[in-house]
Parts: sequence; C-alpha cells; structure tokens
Amino acid sequence: MNIVLHQPGIALNTGNIGRTCVATGSVLHLIEPFGFRLDEKEIKRAGMDYWEKLDVRRYINFEDFLEKNPNPKLYMATTKAHQNYCDVSFGPDDYIMFGNESRGIPEEILVDYEKTCIRIPMREDIRSLNLANSVAIVLYEALRQNSFADMQLNGELHRLSWKE
Repeated sequence: MNIVLHQPGIALNTGNIGRTCVATGSVLHLIEPFGFRLDEKEIKRAGMDYWEKLDVRRYINFEDFLEKNPNPKLYMATTKAHQNYCDVSFGPDDYIMFGNESRGIPEEILVDYEKTCIRIPMREDIRSLNLANSVAIVLYEALRQNSFADMQLNGELHRLSWKE
C-alpha cells in the first residue's frame, strides 16, 4: 500500500504514520511544503528507531507526485466525501492520500477525484479525527481487504507458553 500525506504540518503525526508504514510494509509519500523539518527530533521520537527502515519519498508539490507516479489508483480521505472507506475495494498497490491536519486536501485537488473520495464516519459535531489515527483506520481496512499480505498474523509470548 501507499500512504500519501499532502503538506503535513505536525512532526509527531508524520513520525507516527511513518512507524505505521514500516509495520505494514507501506510506502510513505510526502508532498511539500511541510510544517516541520524531516530531521526534527519529534519525527525520530514518534517513529522510534523505525524511521531508518521507512520507504519514504518526497515531492515538491502534487503535480510532481503525479508525474513520478503516473495514473495511480488514488483514494482521497476527506470529510467532504460521499462514500465510506469501507465501501470501496482497495488493491494492494493503491494510494490513499490524506491532507494537512488543519486544512485537509485542497478542494482544487478533490474536485477531480469525486469517485475516489472516501470518509471515515463520525459524529456531525466533530470536524475531524487525528491524522495518524485516520491513516491507521483506513490503511488497516485496505490491508484487511488484501488478507494482510506479507504480514505476521500470529504472535507468541516471550517468556511463557500459551496454556492449552
């Protein structure tokens, strides 16, 4: 899977999302400008020691992203969407884009993607969820639909054994 962040503004969110991408084998695409520097300690702290294992790609703007990823199957996560994220069929190489924490994805971009705009249902009086939480919710649904390919599905205790 591919997670795209359009102009992320908070280092801790991006670090957390990077860690989620490493854990799921997803690629993180970052579209500038950012509200932080990628070498800030908050990125490293939230991403822990996983940041160095992250496949992260940078773009100067949305047009640069499209030029370097021609014809992507691109879903846009937005509160303005008509369809629920659970109502679409994600493929293993799809792209899911999320906007800036305070502004979302610009409507100038959204207008060309009405059929692939998706939303996370929430109460009417709430503007949005935390960006890192939103990414995790939608990404894990997409991974579930693809049978969690290449992911460890069972865990074991470290010191003890499960009782029969």
